[in-house]
Amino acid sequence: MKVNRDLIEQLFTSLPGKTQSKIVSAQDIIVKAKEQGKKVVTAIGSGPNLHEGVTTLIAELMHKGIIDGVTTSSAVISHEMAGTLDRVKRVDSRLLGLPEDKSNLFGVFEATVLEPEALQRLEKEMTVDRDLYQKIVAAEGSEIIKAAGNMAYPMGLRTELLAMDILQLCQRRNIPFEEIAGRGADKRTMIGAGAELGIPVLVTVPQLVGGGKVGFAVGDSIPISARSQRIAQLLDSAGVIIESAIALTQEIHDGPLETFTGHGIWSDWLGEWTYSLREKNVIRIDLDPNLERIWNKEKMNNEISNAVTQGLPKTKVTGVPFRMEMSGFSRLPDSLPIIGDIGTIWPILALRVAESLGISLDFMSYNQSLKEGKEMREWIVENVEPLNRDTTLS
Repeated sequence: MKVNRDLIEQLFTSLPGKTQSKIVSAQDIIVKAKEQGKKVVTAIGSGPNLHEGVTTLIAELMHKGIIDGVTTSSAVISHEMAGTLDRVKRVDSRLLGLPEDKSNLFGVFEATVLEPEALQRLEKEMTVDRDLYQKIVAAEGSEIIKAAGNMAYPMGLRTELLAMDILQLCQRRNIPFEEIAGRGADKRTMIGAGAELGIPVLVTVPQLVGGGKVGFAVGDSIPISARSQRIAQLLDSAGVIIESAIALTQEIHDGPLETFTGHGIWSDWLGEWTYSLREKNVIRIDLDPNLERIWNKEKMNNEISNAVTQGLPKTKVTGVPFRMEMSGFSRLPDSLPIIGDIGTIWPILALRVAESLGISLDFMSYNQSLKEGKEMREWIVENVEPLNRDTTLS
């Protein structure tokens, strides 16, 4: 999808002035870091990041030298292995004669819409139940675009089987699953860009759950202690960390090897390698306005720090519904919240940063509620290919 500068400028001017100011501040922080030779790393969740095209935009920013590392979830890895977004046919499970007690809560079964040639290629790798597939295609139902690499037949099953093959290679060579999978992935995915450019793309320990057997394979590919250290080293290398639609970040960036928020104290005490978030800029794009309320309370009155110091429950002290990562984030001296939809914030921030650095972008994501967003999702379905098994294994 091409860059529509006029649309992005319209999106920017439609935002509240406070949000515009935060975006400009984030832009300045990122541009300054890149000009000083510092690295920018993203910590992203799944769901919206896939559907809004943010993962594909991040891959573009990796190719353009703006993003230098990624932490994400095993669900994102499984979806990128399947080409990020799929067009699927959804039918009532009962029409297929499937047992009701095995049906999901929606009562639907999904199939990836595949061209005959793609289906034939798939049959060289695995057994495909043609009768079932044709029954789904012929049945009454609806077609939608979604991140379906883990659920729709036969691509979901293919991803699960492929994960087990890749896991064997990982364990023989002590290499993270994401790295080997990336070698056969489309270069417009984060894992594909990471493998091509030598940029780390790592699943964090709190985000191992998800993606079916891909999550198991990611978790089993290298020990958790080794994974934790790789993630800590990636975050240590960063001058800026951008968090996007993600939970549990307190366990990600101030985990067992980080000393500024205190959780790495005993690793440091025992002489192990540790790092600090003390001078790092952490930018968080989040829809929850409570994040900014907590951040403001800390900046104005040190309410969170005082609650921690006194061992008091932070929710009661602040009177604000609390997510755990709000605590660590708000206490970081160089944290910055941007409250808004990632589908809107990311394209604005990406374009402003790229133009400030004199970089032209060849792909841009858009909020899926826009006409351009719908076109972008179609573009991803048509252009971003599933992982090539032969390339990966060779």
